[in-house]
Amino acid sequence: MTLHDVVGVRFKKAGKIYYFSPNGHDVQVESWVIVETARGIEYGKVVLENKQVSGDDVVLPLKKVMRLADEDDHAAVKENKQLEQEAYDLGCEKIATHQLDMNLVNVEYTFDRNKILFYFTAEGRVDFRQLVKDLASQFRTRIELRQIGVRDEAKMLGGIGPCGRMLCCSTFLGDFEPVSIKMAKDQNLSLNPAKISGLCGRLMCCLKYENDHYETAKREMPDVGEHIDTPEGKGKVAGINILERLVQVNYAEEERVLEFSLDELLDEGFIAG
Repeated sequence: MTLHDVVGVRFKKAGKIYYFSPNGHDVQVESWVIVETARGIEYGKVVLENKQVSGDDVVLPLKKVMRLADEDDHAAVKENKQLEQEAYDLGCEKIATHQLDMNLVNVEYTFDRNKILFYFTAEGRVDFRQLVKDLASQFRTRIELRQIGVRDEAKMLGGIGPCGRMLCCSTFLGDFEPVSIKMAKDQNLSLNPAKISGLCGRLMCCLKYENDHYETAKREMPDVGEHIDTPEGKGKVAGINILERLVQVNYAEEERVLEFSLDELLDEGFIAG
């Protein structure tokens, strides 16, 4: 198996991590570097130190770190940020002029300014060919319009979630993982959409965080409605508390509900582990 020396580089605060060959440079974590990418020359931050990975874990041919960023590069990035704001304002103006049903979310210049990317949201498909021509004539460079989803929009814009903290997607989540309503059910959460949805209107990413623990713990638990043996006789499971590992058992004939420790029921052999 062929191993490759790589460093992990991130281009946005909570963006994906991409592997690059250090190319003989002494690259340290937290360093800013200039790298060659599929979309041109880019400026990124090293977040993973030099390590070896197999060819299966990288896209070959491996792109290289061209050099460590210097003061001129930092100044160029700041200037790009100013140009992006100007491009955003002009983009909004042109969208209104062409009367397109789309919402401009963000604008990015590539580091070398060979391309400007306009990110937008829309309910359906948008014919923006004339808009691209108009923008290209204004900026005299390559223009790319990219339609994104509501989760990507939240990631780009940021905000404060229902928990009172900054959105996970905009602060540290590199990738979106699938989240399902089953996760909310397994965690005994309210299925009210307003309580389990994020600012993007989709299920909150944090439902995934503890899901593996709940799935593991639930496998040990009897199902609600199941009849089990207990130290007090046979009863019907009325409820379970996964976090505290408690089982509530209803004894219909005696009209009482008792609570037992799951560990006690397992140790005494009343239920199978």
